[in-house]
Order: sequence, then structure tokens, then C-alpha cells
Amino acid sequence: MMDVPLTVGAIMRYGTTAFGGKEVVTCAGDDVPARRRTFVQVGERAARLASALRGLGVDGDQRVGTFMWNNAEHLEVYLAAPAMGAVLHTLNIRLSPEQVGYIATHAGDYAVVVDASLIPLFAKVLPHAETVRHVIVSGGADEVDEATLAPLAGPGRSVYRYEDLLAAADPVFDWPEVDERSAAAMCYTSGTTGNPKGVVYSHRSTYLHSIAPCLGNAFGLMEQDRVMPVVPMFHANAWGLAYAALLAGADIVLPDRHMQPASLVNLINSEKVTLGAGVPTIWAGVLAVLRAADGGGLPTVTRLVCGGSALPEAIMRAYDSEFGVPMVHAWGMTETSPLGSVANPPAGVSEDESWEFRTSQGRLFFALEGRLAGDNDGVLPSDGKAVGELEVRGPWVTGAYYKDPAPGKFHDGWLRTGDVGTLDAGGFVRLTDRAKDVIKSGGEWISSMELENLLMAHPSVAEAAVIGVQDEKWGERPLAAVVPAAGATVTPDELRAFLAEKLPRWQLPERWTFIAEVPKTSVGKFQKTKLREQYVAGALDVTELPPAPH
Repeated sequence: MMDVPLTVGAIMRYGTTAFGGKEVVTCAGDDVPARRRTFVQVGERAARLASALRGLGVDGDQRVGTFMWNNAEHLEVYLAAPAMGAVLHTLNIRLSPEQVGYIATHAGDYAVVVDASLIPLFAKVLPHAETVRHVIVSGGADEVDEATLAPLAGPGRSVYRYEDLLAAADPVFDWPEVDERSAAAMCYTSGTTGNPKGVVYSHRSTYLHSIAPCLGNAFGLMEQDRVMPVVPMFHANAWGLAYAALLAGADIVLPDRHMQPASLVNLINSEKVTLGAGVPTIWAGVLAVLRAADGGGLPTVTRLVCGGSALPEAIMRAYDSEFGVPMVHAWGMTETSPLGSVANPPAGVSEDESWEFRTSQGRLFFALEGRLAGDNDGVLPSDGKAVGELEVRGPWVTGAYYKDPAPGKFHDGWLRTGDVGTLDAGGFVRLTDRAKDVIKSGGEWISSMELENLLMAHPSVAEAAVIGVQDEKWGERPLAAVVPAAGATVTPDELRAFLAEKLPRWQLPERWTFIAEVPKTSVGKFQKTKLREQYVAGALDVTELPPAPH
């Protein structure tokens, strides 16, 4: 067979040729016309950007960072940097300046494209980002005057306006033939325990991963779709949806900085979005707006994808029953590019039976293999009953971190995911916890995720996180941290009685605390380490009920 390389450049060529008239829409605000570019125009601007970057000395595998919202300019960097042979490196705008600076330096970022609205944040990063030589600012003329750009300048560092560079650049770029196994992009983990770790995606892995969302057993992305990645483009490359949309010919709708739930609902409906993707906190906020709209809905949406952390079943059922919108649960990690599994029910099951599959993490993708590791790294049966740590391998799963051996994360050619659960013969994954979050009480396991999902099904609960805390008798017991719904009042006794209808009594928490918000990571996951620290420090107001029978 012909040895044709699978590259980001090939994705760009196909999308801008076969679907040149499809559009990229960037939200400019609720009452402002959206900015629109065709795929052809995006490709032309990517060529100009590549020419400009080459003129700044970007060559070989140098890293081109981004510090940006989801918008058309970010997509242009997504295409230009890898296709010219450099490496795209998306920086997380929600981390501290010190963390971003560490990541940029560790990766060796040479140039960074920054949204004008994020200049104050990025100016604080630069003292910690010693390798950055060029800062390119994207934004309107009113956002990038000399006074605004001044904080970004420094010894050995130049600052440019994005649009000025493109206007002066050669519109024709001689795209090189890139080795499909060379680096295309980098992302770093959120670093909740220790320094963030770098994951390098090759062109080949990116190409194969981009096919996955287009499959019918995944999201079924196609030319008739208008896809809106609410998941940030700095979070594992927006779950691959930007590249997948180019392959499928789906219009791309990008929210930019307008991430408030009401703004997202307006954007979805005004742009007739058919598929949206985001984390649970996003879809919980959108659901609240829809309910408050008294009859409003999402008439063009055919499916919503949720990932990043487990989605409460109550939210899935509410979208389904109240608004006729099916939600698709997906699982993955930065280390898996990130798509690992999608929870579409298998053929032939009833509506009631389908929920068992829809609320799981889903079936592993076609190219991925999974297994469960038990005590002493022994392999457990994939029978849907044995519980162990999920390990995966495949063509878009990393085999090592960048400049960080982390041998404990890899086992005999498999990635240790840190997720605990079951795996059945059909490849369906059902996770019960993170390995570090599992609660072992009196020698028996209690799933914090199950407790959280059940608590969030209570109408008076907005959010709930459960952690294990030391107990003199049982070793460890669950502590439930609850955020009451707006205007609601609820007691620990009420919530424990609610749980008692669904769980064995020995799993019911004795310790309860009510908080204003569950601490979250930069990508919206519950940050239970913060809750543990607060508990140990005595910073939580804890109510302790009499123990339930164990």
C-alpha cells in the first residue's frame, strides 16, 4: 500500500478543499454580530501565519504556544504550527502565572500567541517563562494599541500584532512533508498533585484520533452538523473536535470568552448548533437557564457530549425528558488525546436498559485496548464484576511524559489511568472512583462517585463532593460536602434518608458539611485535595450524625 503520511497538514488540506465553503463562527457577544470565516479563508490565513512564524525563526520542532479562548484565530494556530513542522502547545489560561510559566519553560515555548483580553494575565506569566522570545497578540485594533502591548515587552523578547503579521506575510507557504511520527502538539496535565506533566501528540496519533468523533458509534460528526466545542481548546486540544470537524466538514461555532450559560444558550440557538461538547458544570448551568426560560429549549441540538468528570444521571435524564436532547457521556485523559470511550448503548437493549450503558463511561474506542489491574499488578478478568485500576493502550495513548520518566504511571506497555472500576467483555467501562479517591471502610469499598451522583439527583442539591476521612473504628468513612441549590434548604438527615432508599446503610455518610462551591481544577473537575486540606485544617463546619449500621 502507498505510504501516505497521516498529518495535521493532510487534515487541513482536506477540510479546506472538500469543505472550503463551510464556516468558522466566533461569538463576539450577545448583541454583536458573530465573526465568520470560511474554511478556505481559515486555511489562507493559516498559510500567512506560517509564513510569519517562519520569518520569526520558527523552524524544525520549535514550540508555538497559545494563550487563547476558543476562536478562529486559535484554530489558525492549530493548523499553521503543526503543518509547518513546529509543535502546537496550548497553555491553560486558568492556571496560576507560576504554573503557566513553569509549563512554558519546561516545554521550551519559543513564540506564544495571546488573546488581547488576556494580556494582563500573560504579563504575569512572562517573568516565569524564560524561553519565550516572541509574543503575538490577537485582537481588534482597539485592543492592541502600544500602551496595551507594553507590559509584554522585555529584554530579548519581541511583541507583535497578529493581524499586522498576517497582513505583511507571504500568502503562499511551501508546506513541508512532515514525518507522521514527529510531534504535532503538546498538552500538560492539570498538575493537581505535583508539577503538570507534558504529553506529546504525534501527527499520526492526532490524525487517527480525529477520525474517532466522526464514527457513528462515537459522536457521528458529519457535514450536516454545526459543532460547538465549549470545552477549551487548551484542554487536550478541545477533545479533538476542531480537527474532526475539518475532516467531517462540520461548521465550527466557537464561544470565545462568552462562556456564561445564558450566552451559550443564545449562541447555540442563534447559530443552530447540532452538537455541543463541555464539562458537567457547563451543562448544569445551561440546564438551569433552560428551565428558567419557561418553555425555551435547544431545538436544533441532536446530542450534547459531556466529559472531564462523571456526569450526574439526574442531569442526563433532565435534558432527555424535559428538552428532548440526548446527552452522550465520554471518558478520557490528557494522556489519551483525550478520547478513550463513549457511552452509546449497544443495539437491542430497551429504553430502560439503555440507561445502564449511558451512565457508564462507555465502550472503549476501536483503536484502544483496556484491562484491569488488581493487587500486585495482576490482571483481573474483564467480566463486568471484577474491580481494579483501568489500564489502556493504543495509537493515541502516550507511552511516556515529556522529560519526565514517571515510571509509576506506566505498566508493561500500558498506561495506568488512576481510575478504578469494572470492564466487561464488550469493552464497556464503568468507573467507580479515582484510585486516590476510593474510600475503604472496614475493609469494604465505597464509591465516592456513586454517592456524589445520587446526592446531585436531590432537587435541593446543586453540587456534591465526597471524600474519605479518617475514622477510629472503620479506618475511613465518607464525608459529604454539599452545595445547596439556589434558594433551597436541606438538612443532613434529609439527604441521608434520600440516600438510604438507594444504598446499603453502611455506605451512608455520617459526616456532612455545606459549602458555597466545590473546589475545582482549571478544567472544571472536582478538586478533592482542597476539600481534604480544608477538613484536616478544621476549616469545614462539619455536622456528624449517629453512625448508620455497618
